[in-house]
Amino acid sequence: MSAEFVIIGAGSGGSALAYRLALAGRDVVVIEHGGSDAGPFIQMPGALSYPMNMPIYDWGFSSEPEPGLGGRRLATPRGKVLGGSSSINGMVYVRGHARDFDHWEESGAQGWGYADVLPYYKRMEHWHGGAGSQWRGTSGPLHVTRGPRANPLFDAFIKAGEQAGYPVTEDYNGAAQEGFGPMEATIWKGRRWSAANAYLRPALKTGKLRIERGLAQRVVFEGTRAVGVEITRKGGAREIIRATREVVLAASSINTPKILMLSGIGPGAHLREHGIEVLADRPGVGSNLQDHLEVYMQFSAREPVSLFKYWNLRGKAQVGAQWLLTKTGVGASNQFEACGFIRSEAGIDYPDIQYHFLPIAVRYDGKAVAEGHGFQAHVGPMRSKSRGTVRLRAGDPSGAPEIRFNYMSHPDDWAEFRKCIRLTREIFEQPAMALHVKRELQPGADVVSDEAIDAFIREHAESAYHPCGTARMGAADDPDAVVDPQGRVIGVEGLRVADSSIFPRITNGNLNAPSIMVGEKMADHILGLDPLPRENLTPEMAPNWQVAQR
Repeated sequence: MSAEFVIIGAGSGGSALAYRLALAGRDVVVIEHGGSDAGPFIQMPGALSYPMNMPIYDWGFSSEPEPGLGGRRLATPRGKVLGGSSSINGMVYVRGHARDFDHWEESGAQGWGYADVLPYYKRMEHWHGGAGSQWRGTSGPLHVTRGPRANPLFDAFIKAGEQAGYPVTEDYNGAAQEGFGPMEATIWKGRRWSAANAYLRPALKTGKLRIERGLAQRVVFEGTRAVGVEITRKGGAREIIRATREVVLAASSINTPKILMLSGIGPGAHLREHGIEVLADRPGVGSNLQDHLEVYMQFSAREPVSLFKYWNLRGKAQVGAQWLLTKTGVGASNQFEACGFIRSEAGIDYPDIQYHFLPIAVRYDGKAVAEGHGFQAHVGPMRSKSRGTVRLRAGDPSGAPEIRFNYMSHPDDWAEFRKCIRLTREIFEQPAMALHVKRELQPGADVVSDEAIDAFIREHAESAYHPCGTARMGAADDPDAVVDPQGRVIGVEGLRVADSSIFPRITNGNLNAPSIMVGEKMADHILGLDPLPRENLTPEMAPNWQVAQR
């Protein structure tokens, strides 16, 4: 079996790439180890806590014990299903701040500044957020919508942010990210609008794309040129799917470095330890691992206005039945309908704290509902200086790699997280939210000192599930870069990466949107097309950022 292009991974980057190559008439095979995304747990937005905890859909990774978090192992869900992590994520749509991409370019990713990536964001979007905007696209395959904000708590949270002195932003993905406002989601007509729905299914209709099921073992080389991918089928049979043009890795920031290392590309000494012949000694493979950590600030409610009324068998059955019959109601939303982006202190030029507001007090995995009616804000710093690694545990392709985030290993992380908690309390003390707050459940009103807050973070901080950076993009002569600005793996030929592994630094917010953008932009590089024309729109920044926190 062969194709012009063989893509490993049917997730956000791989699906977008496959779609653009297929539309251009190229012959494409996508290798995916996971199964169908057809089930209601994936397609119903309100059921989002289920698929990321179901082994049929999730790789089931976890970190090694994290010293900065008291030795806890943190779950690291990655999608093992058509659509990849876009089929099990929270559906939140955040492009990232303009400054994020300018930093990418400054760190060696030439051609990936904000003016370069904005046209790709516009190409991929079908935005339903309001009147036409020069910042947004309205004819792309990826539907982006806003929830109805029917629950009064959503607007109360936005109002409280305004009362605390922060701006209100009408579109954090447009001219101004900073401020409080409505949150956007990859939801369309009440369904999760994953990369599988947006990209894979239309690509299959072209007749140019085939999806092959199997576990990618390694990239096959002739000399230093990638010529195919060795896979294991479900029954154990091995075969090689050959690529006449190129192989593209889009297997996630956890599995992409794993496959690179199994293929002989990575830190030489580490590969030799596992008996792997070194094809290209690239120390950056599996390094530079980054993530967003967050805590859940939880409050009990004075009145029964939260989603807790549905948190029983009867309520869940009603929500599910309404969604199945009409694709409307509570089940048609991810319930992340209000958000905020703020700066933690004066002298920081763009937001470094993100809020997701949720009108129920519950863990992301759907466990441990707090006492009765309540609500919470997920909050955490956006640009931790801590860096981790992905390494091989053994030379066996079927085994999970060693994942070490080194969370909270930089001293600045602690100071930044304390600010998150104190600034959040101030927001919930504003009149608009004080009307609804009965008491603070978590961390609790007695958690005040630096030491007490640090202990709370150590015990309760959770991953926001945004791993990235493990095959960093940079200049071809940068010894720590893994891919060049066209996504080509440095040191070999015919092999590229097109997923969140290539991020030089983590972006502001959730990572699905920039991961899809990477697939869109890499398609033009692979096809040899001129990049879309740069768009030099100037984002709005806080005019007083040098001297004021808000």
